[in-house]
Amino acid sequence: AHLDLLKQQLSKEEIANKTRAFIIGGENLLAQSIAFWQDVAPDTILVNEYGPTETVVGCCVYQVPVGKHSTGSIPIGKAIANTQLYILDKYLQPVPMGVPGELHIGGVGLARGYLNQAELTALKFIPNNFSDKKGDRLYKTGDLARYLPSGDIEYIGRIDNQIKIRGFRIELGEIETVINQHPLVEETVVVVRSDLVDSQRLVAYVVPISEQMPTIAELRGFLEIKLPKYMVPAAFVMLETLPLTPNGKVDRNALPAPDTARPELDKELVAPRNFVEAKLTEIWAGVLGMDKVGIFDNFFELGGDSILAIVVITRANKAGLQLTTKQLFQHQTVADLASVAVTKKVYQAEQGLIIGLTSFTPIQYWFFEQNLLEPHHWNQAVLLEVKQVLDLAVLEKSVEQLLLHHDALRLRFEQTEFGWQQVIASPDVEVPLIHLDFSALSESEQELAIEAAATKLQASLNLSVGSLMRVALFDLGHRPSRLLILIHHLAVDGVSWRILLEDLETAYQLMNQGKKAQLPAKTTSFKYWSECLQEYAQSATLQQQWDYWLRESWQKIAPLPVDFSDGDNTVASAQNISIFLTGEQTQVLLKEVPKAYNTQINDVLLTALVQAFSQWTGNNSLLLALEGHGREEIFDNVDLSRTVGWFTSIFPVLLDFGKISHPVEALKLIKEQLRSIPNKGMGYGVLRYLSKDTARVESLRSLPQAEVVFNYLGQFDQTFSDSSIFKISQGSQGQTRSLCNRETYMLNINALVVNNQLRVDWTYSEKIHRRSTIERLAQGFVEALQILMTHCHSPEVGGYTPSDFPEADFNQQDLDQFLGKINRGSKNKTL
Repeated sequence: AHLDLLKQQLSKEEIANKTRAFIIGGENLLAQSIAFWQDVAPDTILVNEYGPTETVVGCCVYQVPVGKHSTGSIPIGKAIANTQLYILDKYLQPVPMGVPGELHIGGVGLARGYLNQAELTALKFIPNNFSDKKGDRLYKTGDLARYLPSGDIEYIGRIDNQIKIRGFRIELGEIETVINQHPLVEETVVVVRSDLVDSQRLVAYVVPISEQMPTIAELRGFLEIKLPKYMVPAAFVMLETLPLTPNGKVDRNALPAPDTARPELDKELVAPRNFVEAKLTEIWAGVLGMDKVGIFDNFFELGGDSILAIVVITRANKAGLQLTTKQLFQHQTVADLASVAVTKKVYQAEQGLIIGLTSFTPIQYWFFEQNLLEPHHWNQAVLLEVKQVLDLAVLEKSVEQLLLHHDALRLRFEQTEFGWQQVIASPDVEVPLIHLDFSALSESEQELAIEAAATKLQASLNLSVGSLMRVALFDLGHRPSRLLILIHHLAVDGVSWRILLEDLETAYQLMNQGKKAQLPAKTTSFKYWSECLQEYAQSATLQQQWDYWLRESWQKIAPLPVDFSDGDNTVASAQNISIFLTGEQTQVLLKEVPKAYNTQINDVLLTALVQAFSQWTGNNSLLLALEGHGREEIFDNVDLSRTVGWFTSIFPVLLDFGKISHPVEALKLIKEQLRSIPNKGMGYGVLRYLSKDTARVESLRSLPQAEVVFNYLGQFDQTFSDSSIFKISQGSQGQTRSLCNRETYMLNINALVVNNQLRVDWTYSEKIHRRSTIERLAQGFVEALQILMTHCHSPEVGGYTPSDFPEADFNQQDLDQFLGKINRGSKNKTL
């Protein structure tokens, strides 16, 4: 029975006169919990017993000395007769005194296993390598413990309560042990909560002794002396009692969420005094998940951390306040931070209709450099499932609004004696929307009809005449309609699609309610952006990148192996192989793996890719063409957040892990090589296509060209909300590119997250490679990726690379030594 229940049921007289001993088990025993018994019945023997059911319950005991333990956990003691206890690390090796490890139990009291559960038995009952007796086993308890100097064992908590937050492995039981040492704390439990934006945080639930209640500041200060900062809870919740399950265990699921009304501070809330303070308090409250924030509240005392600090600064910058994360660490209250905030000069983009001759961007030059046989048929498309019946007239007006609002949708291209030119035209009288009724067809016939109609529409664009956009509504009768939107790639990119789909739904919903289609304000026009790039190409800043892009090492590139040396690489010969991670693996890749070494998903995917190609080619280096969104912040007066157009940057990357064989060391090296690319590769295209330095441009063009292109397209699951009238359809969009056009690259590799799964598409020419060749290559990629994921998801891993500290002059070896000293210091402090 729980001690609190016994206190209520037994009087002091009954305890003092009728009890010879209390044997207590089933839960971590705290000194505060037994103080009552020792006060009223000092002659009563108190025994703390430990033992799981798999070892016939009691296998470890400790008789509590009177008055010795005033705070903290009571040890569980030593093994009883015929029982062996071992505290082992993950390699099943004994740990030194004071170091936490998993408690293992052996002896004659061990159960045979679990009935009809052979796999679980094999997992939990393992061979006893410390016994000479054949067949001896150990039971893996899953409990975290450590040896005290006395030889007694201290229980810390469950192994499954070990968590990892932003690269730090944290044992919740250790934090609870330290909190319980506070003289005003009766008991506590620490959990991880994810109530806040993009973050996890530690929350401590504390039951104070009697009416004496420690303040949050006192608890925080007490812990900061004894624990590293990353182990100090971000929030504290005071409770009269901890919620219990029917069998007396702490019910963690019943623990309340931290209060959002400033529970952390003893200060009086002071309201903002000006616009900047008001905006910052609003941002802080939103990010921290609180109702109100005062201007003298400390960000970190409210539960803020380094990750949430980045979120705050990002939102502040979007709101027109120029701040840095470093400033938030230096000025930790709203009042202090507001004093150093600089209000940005907001550039007001042209809101009217923009027409006229427009300069080419680098990616558009790249497109025409391909000399495609049918350049008009090179599109992007989206097929949507419509959740409600659409009003065709309202849909037509909505499409018309897109053409009016987004200038790039009205681009035209003409071939002159001086080459191709582009112009933004006035809106056409005719809106490019058609309605096709397939309701009389069977379901299979409908799918074929959609594909045939879509393919015909895909080939119908004309670069010089009419719109570069087509919209088709397919009526399928009792089935939800389909909406096809296709646009020539010269006028759209991946970022643009998100803007267009959002605006289409906004315009339709407003006009369907009889309201005016008021779309958000325009940002910098595509025309103005192209003009800025022309000036940037001749700037002194960009000239400094020539040495990087003309490095001598790029000359030593071997061509990829081929199965057929004389095959054509056309769209008609293109084949595709798709590989998938499971939903669980994808979540690990997106949310857990990057924490280990402060990586981005591209770092991990590209490391696995280089390793897979190395197995195929025998070379430890790979020349890739990488695609970026191209909307880098290189001009102060430019905002492209809602601008439609083709901004993509394509640039070569030479990735080389040399003689390194360990996958994690390769990951670190690839990460550093990617971070060394100036301005995320955008300068390459500007120099190659817009620079007037003809000699250097020619040198750049003469370098070996990549035969593989890689692009991570992001998480497409986030395109529509559940309340949207659209969702992505898996049906055919038709043939987006002309079959007679040549492919630029031998292999096209595109990765994206759809339906919560990572999908990697490998497109190749069957005239150049056998399917089995690419299948082996793709499988090698998956295996390399899984090895990286397994390692990075392990609790004991974590680290940084020099690019994480750009202001410090570190190489990897110096950084590892420096961090090693810090980690050893933190560990000693913890123990």
